[in-house]
Amino acid sequence: MAGSGVGTKRPPSGRLRRWLLKDVVEDVPGPEAKEGRSEQHPWWQVGCLTGVDYFSTLGYIPGIAALAAGALAPIATLLIVAVTLFGALPMYRRVAEESPRGQGSIAMLEKLLSFWPGKLLVLVLLGFVATGWLVTITLSAADAAVHVAENPLVPAWFHGREVLITLVLLALLGAVFLKGFKEAIGVAVVVVAAYLLLNLVVVAVGLYDIATHPQTVVDWRDALFEDYGNPLMMAVASLLVFPRLALGLSGFETGVGMMPLVRGDEGDRPERPEGRIRNTRGMLTAAALTMSFYLITTSLVTVMLIPPQEFGPGGAANGRALAYVAHDRLGEAFGTAYDASTIAILAFAGASAMAGLLNIVPKYLPRYGMAPEWARAIRPLVLVYIAISVAVTSIFSADVDAQAGAYATGVLAMMTSAAFAVTLSAWRTGARVPALLFGVITAVFVYALVANEVQRPDGLVIASFFIGAIILTSLVSRVYRSLELRQERIEMDETAQRLVEEVSRGDEIHIVANRRQAGDEREYAHKEEEQRTDNHIPEDVPILFLEVDVEDASEFEDVLEVKGVEVGGHKVLRARSSVVPNAIAALLLHLRDTVGKTPHCYFGWTEGNPVVYLFRFLLFGEGDTAPVTHEVLREAEPDAARRPAIHVGGR
Repeated sequence: MAGSGVGTKRPPSGRLRRWLLKDVVEDVPGPEAKEGRSEQHPWWQVGCLTGVDYFSTLGYIPGIAALAAGALAPIATLLIVAVTLFGALPMYRRVAEESPRGQGSIAMLEKLLSFWPGKLLVLVLLGFVATGWLVTITLSAADAAVHVAENPLVPAWFHGREVLITLVLLALLGAVFLKGFKEAIGVAVVVVAAYLLLNLVVVAVGLYDIATHPQTVVDWRDALFEDYGNPLMMAVASLLVFPRLALGLSGFETGVGMMPLVRGDEGDRPERPEGRIRNTRGMLTAAALTMSFYLITTSLVTVMLIPPQEFGPGGAANGRALAYVAHDRLGEAFGTAYDASTIAILAFAGASAMAGLLNIVPKYLPRYGMAPEWARAIRPLVLVYIAISVAVTSIFSADVDAQAGAYATGVLAMMTSAAFAVTLSAWRTGARVPALLFGVITAVFVYALVANEVQRPDGLVIASFFIGAIILTSLVSRVYRSLELRQERIEMDETAQRLVEEVSRGDEIHIVANRRQAGDEREYAHKEEEQRTDNHIPEDVPILFLEVDVEDASEFEDVLEVKGVEVGGHKVLRARSSVVPNAIAALLLHLRDTVGKTPHCYFGWTEGNPVVYLFRFLLFGEGDTAPVTHEVLREAEPDAARRPAIHVGGR
């Protein structure tokens, strides 16, 4: 079977354009395409890029737990750890196995529905992804800006200028990613290593203080039973607090989204990179174990060493519980270093979300024709995401609390959809026990999501805006790109090649487009007589019938496989595609380039409302085929002298 590409993609012109389009997130699918990016890194380095967001939650999770649950905070935190190790971790290890190219759980759910409903489902899920990750970028930068502005060591000029500081931090984040993933990972390794090391010192000193003052544990136990009475009440209260602490699970989706960055084994097969899957699963496990250790220990240290009144609004530990311990137990010098580390990880926490967006969005929207082709390139996307982040920051005036609901909504929606996808996958493969266990985890995340929306309904409103914006811009892009050549390549079987050679006479090839009905000799004889009469094709000129059947019109790119058949002496080429006019145009250009002769394609007039045909073309891949085919050819081949000819005849 012979195959070739369709058309020639011109290299980007201009120095700036070449720089912008140099690094591509995902190559156009095809046999010559690379399996993934050439820039890959050890799993622990990619884990640090994921960790700038995941581990940065240590800055506020212990304080939230103490404020929400009081003395119960360590018990409630144990629930989060249990869900992490026995729910989220097994869940995302399975996601990594089933979507090794970094598509995340969306790829698993994409298979549930076909045609346009499947695309709409993906767009909705991408809307939640955009909500969670774009707000992660803006919220983290805003939180870092608050820490900078409120730090007593900075000049008074910084106070009250959180918006400006946030915008500067966003610009710095964008600059790092414009430079490249390698630089982003390098910064992440330093930031995460410093932050975890300083937290380890705080935890060690705190636990030593507790161990040498046993009365601290007695006081905590007495307060725990005084407030909650018995273990049953503690369990119920922990469940009620769980939705507010579930953000401590936020790093898993970005982890699987960054799989293309993880270095696998030398002999990994593109379709099944076992080394990358193994290393990514190891990365997720290491991150989960590390976070679980810090969640438990920091909760114990903060609850037992900080007076309860300091956690509330206006208290010295409000929003900075571990920093309070660092200053109180280790002195101002260490405390200042800890503050600087906290600001650094918060300022760079958006890097995880940026990397996730850069890896996952281009795997869907360009493939659906719902984003320009340049949306596969890293640098233009960085500029787009930073511009959106600037807009979000301006709208919310860098207010952390105003963005918190949307952040929680996006993160919990992603985790809920992942849990559902894994549950369904396990059930379909016959793994009933794992499916039931994953079903329980799904129920837990559904509970957390619903509880969050009840408490913060503004999060769903903001998410709805992102979803609506993605759907609208995607549809506009799909319409705008509708006249592009959408066939990645064309493959013709031996019979099809032979038939083309047999009808090639002189400098032309004559092709009659036909919509197959019965597909018998009588149909082709009638069609040939009709077209020879209407389009004045001489009797001695051999013709070749071309039939294109629509498969899934919601797809944008495909490989056009052409098969040749003979029916009662009539020569027929048959193909399947997502769209008829574009497929015909692609085949005509292919024949021109491979045979070296000008194709002439003949159509009959269509009858009916042009507006109806327009929507049939956009939604169902058919419509008024002749004029649309001509327009596709005109867009693809500017030189009219080299362009295949389109003829329309009839009364």
